[in-house]
Amino acid sequence: MSDLRVIIRRDSAEPEERTVTTGTTAAGLFEGERSVVAARVGGELRDLTYVLADGETVEPVEITSDDGLNILRHSTAHVMAQAVQELFPEAKLGIGPPIKDGFYYDFDVDKPFHPDDLKAVEKKMQEIQKRGQRFSRRVVTEDEARAELAAEPYKLELIGLKGSSAGSEDGADVEVGGGELTIYDNLDAKTGELCWKDLCRGPHLPSTRLIPAFKLMRNAAAYWRGSEKNPMLQRIYGTAWPTKDELKAYLEFLEEAAKRDHRKLGSELDLFSIPEQIGSGLAVFHPKGGIVRRVMEDYSRRRHEEEGYEFVYTPHATKGTLFETSGHLDWYADGMYPPMQLDEGTDYYLKPMNCPMHNLIFDARGRSYRELPLRLFEFGTVYRYEKSGVVHGLTRARGFTQDDAHIYCTKEQMAEELDKTLTFVLNLLRDYGLTDFYLELSTKDEDKYVGSDEVWEEATETLRQVAEKQGLPLVPDPGGAAFYGPKISVQTKDAIGRSWQMSTVQLDFNLPERFDLQYTAPDGSRQRPVMIHRALFGSIERFFAVLLEHYAGAFPAWLAPVQAVGIPVGDAHVPYLEEFAGEAKRKGLRVEVDASSDRMQKKIRTWQKQRVPFMIIVGDEDMTNGTVSFRYRDGTQENGIPRDQALAKLVDVVERRVQV
Repeated sequence: MSDLRVIIRRDSAEPEERTVTTGTTAAGLFEGERSVVAARVGGELRDLTYVLADGETVEPVEITSDDGLNILRHSTAHVMAQAVQELFPEAKLGIGPPIKDGFYYDFDVDKPFHPDDLKAVEKKMQEIQKRGQRFSRRVVTEDEARAELAAEPYKLELIGLKGSSAGSEDGADVEVGGGELTIYDNLDAKTGELCWKDLCRGPHLPSTRLIPAFKLMRNAAAYWRGSEKNPMLQRIYGTAWPTKDELKAYLEFLEEAAKRDHRKLGSELDLFSIPEQIGSGLAVFHPKGGIVRRVMEDYSRRRHEEEGYEFVYTPHATKGTLFETSGHLDWYADGMYPPMQLDEGTDYYLKPMNCPMHNLIFDARGRSYRELPLRLFEFGTVYRYEKSGVVHGLTRARGFTQDDAHIYCTKEQMAEELDKTLTFVLNLLRDYGLTDFYLELSTKDEDKYVGSDEVWEEATETLRQVAEKQGLPLVPDPGGAAFYGPKISVQTKDAIGRSWQMSTVQLDFNLPERFDLQYTAPDGSRQRPVMIHRALFGSIERFFAVLLEHYAGAFPAWLAPVQAVGIPVGDAHVPYLEEFAGEAKRKGLRVEVDASSDRMQKKIRTWQKQRVPFMIIVGDEDMTNGTVSFRYRDGTQENGIPRDQALAKLVDVVERRVQV
């Protein structure tokens, strides 16, 4: 047997050249490295059974890496599909891609899965896992694939997608892509007999025995390939992890996240609701939620005014010609509500964004370079027709209010203005209690953009330099930009480590040109301004939800709808507390007195559930001495505080915006 030369790359380590015999597989190259589950050969993911060729560059793929986790989870999805078809032989297979923290598989079955069905499927999966079936890849022609999968109508449809770009968004690309068609067989570990098979690009784990820990989570209905025009299938979601400890930690994380779910807290704390009579994705804020929202907006408004922003207001609907000028009807029509026919057939649209109207404000009169940068700001309510399957409480709504700003400046001012804007955004988010950030740079979608390549390159490089000045991690997002320009997204992590996209800062040379915006330069010539789009919260509703989950409903005192509640030991102490609450309200504090007939301990439990920052408890001794007692959220208590000091303490905590 002749020798082959291969190059092994491992992260940042120096490449290692190794000589192996002809016929050596990737598994042989990494023999003894139990965490390696696949290999990247020449940039392509391959199974460990891949036979190496001379001169190839090979990278090990460990199960804990992003690629390794995807391979683990997709392999587990295959085991789940095999289990379903063993238990429900009539089930037809859809798609089973890996997703964040897990996987799913879609099935066409006669009736929805019952929770007991999921228990049975999970038990069957455990049996398959213990059998140690081998995942075996083989290349097939289209005709062979159609013959083998003749009883699987959805697989036949996927075969027809081979070589197209379709499927990258709906998970179909895990089965077919631009290359050859392949089927993965699950083979008995001892006899090599076929146990099950599926159309799939792979790669997969060598064996089902290498699936360390998994759990089925839930089932739901889902349209085939995400289109409402297609049949409704049944989807089972699951999760898989490299160790049982990681699975346990993930399930504990989900339990904590469920406690913090803003929809649950919104109901428990009487903050907001989404009435069925109004419609999906359209929320109403109750009085307590209205207080939190107003405080958020008032503080933001004050900070914007300090930074030189000017407030504007624009209507909720407009003629369609405005969005023809902006280009939104060309690129964004699917995300807009259908038009209303008014004024003898003129199309009017609910606005999905505010920028076209702000451009009209800029263009309402002549502008001089002396006015620039001009910073226009609006709490502007917009409407976007999100599909019902993606609407989620306040975080993905159909009607929401953006804290939307558009800055018009000269090209010479552009870099400084972007730097100031990003610094302002980060500092304001910190004021609301978010501190863990990284930045994402979204660049041009080659299939969906307007303007010249040169302009895009200049805009992207400018944003890159501005982002790097912040000293935060910068993550690329290829193809993620809006059609009119690149953007920086501020990503933040909440109290339990989840990432949320917050603010966006977008550089735009294109809309000023489409609207023919101009200003008079110092030499009297007419010049085109640069436009910066900037939403700090993203939307008020979504930011409200993020803060609600971040704080688990226990808002810091400055945001809390009720900052303190008076708890009398007995009825005789109510007037004293009402007098104290009156003084507090005159100082701008939100203080209530619980004068209900409940016993004191029940009142304390009630307000603990409402997560009020302070309870002000008063008994006979306090009335005699002119004092109150403070009870904090953690159950500790501070007694005998003079009334004036207690008021000063409340004012100080609120003004400093600290958590207690």
